[in-house]
Amino acid sequence: MKPKPMHSGVKAALEYGPTIAFVAAYLIFRNETYLIAGTSYTGFVVVIAAFIPIFLLAMGVLWFLTGKLARIQVATAIMLLVFGGLSVWLNDPRLFKMKPTVIYLALALILGVGLLRGQSWLEYIMEDMIPLKPEGWKILTQRVIALFLLSAAANELVWRTQSEEFWVLFETLAMPIVVLGFFLTQIGLFVEYATFKPTKKKKKR
Repeated sequence: MKPKPMHSGVKAALEYGPTIAFVAAYLIFRNETYLIAGTSYTGFVVVIAAFIPIFLLAMGVLWFLTGKLARIQVATAIMLLVFGGLSVWLNDPRLFKMKPTVIYLALALILGVGLLRGQSWLEYIMEDMIPLKPEGWKILTQRVIALFLLSAAANELVWRTQSEEFWVLFETLAMPIVVLGFFLTQIGLFVEYATFKPTKKKKKR
């Protein structure tokens, strides 16, 4: 099914709005404690509980308006539902902090399996955004795997050694900048292995 056209501002609001709202809510309620049904919950756990339906609703609206969701968005939603739900149910925010580690490792494993099969599954996800030759996809996939493994290690190091507030800001603000910086450093690869579909020549009369 062909994706429906959508205003870039609305799309950005649905994709990034919930995360921005999560950070803002956390900074406001992080020092609060709430007694719910006889159980005491920190502000962080309460914000997680509120964030899950907001994120899923935003993804649902995005799917309704465009007719399509990226596979990484679907995977993130599932991980959020599992780890976020367990964090609230068990009243243990550490599980939520482990979520990025599991996502990074799972993506690295999936891409690694693809390479062992002689395929770049990264191409399957990003071929519409970055036209590359097969060798280029192979190199980029290897580098992205390294990025995911380093990101998983960084997440574990930060949440286990730093404050909760530092981890929230690191994961929601710093990591997107790191990923953007990574792809900017790959411009040379994109140029070297770029491929373009040949345009059809007009028939001479």
